[in-house]
Amino acid sequence: MSSPYDTIAELYDPWSASVVEDVAFYLEEARRSGGPVVELGVGTGRIAVPIAAEGIRVIGVDSSRRMLDVCARRAALAGVELDLRFGDLRDPPIAERVPLVICPFRSLLHMQTDEDRRGVLAAAHDLLVPGGLFVFDVFAPDAQDIEQTQDRWVEREPGIFEHAVWDEQARTLTLTVRGEEGETTMALAWLSPDEWRTLLDEVGFAIEACYGWFDRTPYQGREDTVWLARRARS
Repeated sequence: MSSPYDTIAELYDPWSASVVEDVAFYLEEARRSGGPVVELGVGTGRIAVPIAAEGIRVIGVDSSRRMLDVCARRAALAGVELDLRFGDLRDPPIAERVPLVICPFRSLLHMQTDEDRRGVLAAAHDLLVPGGLFVFDVFAPDAQDIEQTQDRWVEREPGIFEHAVWDEQARTLTLTVRGEEGETTMALAWLSPDEWRTLLDEVGFAIEACYGWFDRTPYQGREDTVWLARRARS
């Protein structure tokens, strides 16, 4: 199956060039864990390459072969090794168990149903050693964000445009990304923090923290949530 990211693999890095606020956060969690680290939705290695540069082994899974190709090139240019695997985040092709699983940059919003979300959360839980940590970030848009972008083309980076169609009743975002290197349309779906908390509990995680941003400030009701959820030690 093709991924919506296949057609923008070469566009992805310039499109996400300004997204840097989460790198130090995930790098700190990787250092604390000691590795190895599994990254679900590794993309082009925006997070994985800096972690590998610290000498920490990273197993990266993605459903886009072309994104993995770009990631391999990026890792080679940085002089680091990544263990890259093509696969579904709900059933990652990994047998070993690790102390840390991460799913950065709102990748879980690609899951459209609670069944799919539980699938990823359960897969992350199964990948962890007892006491291991799952870290991810998601968002739920506020009214101002929707109003400012609804059905408009916005130049997100020079020459790279986004078009957002929000459905507040269905809680979905249909996002089109367009640039000289390619164009794609993808569907995202959001939940409330309480709903994420329920799903994590159902899968068997103990929630260690829910931050409102990557500076580790407590969640106070805004758009972003950053979750740290731990597998039981026994």
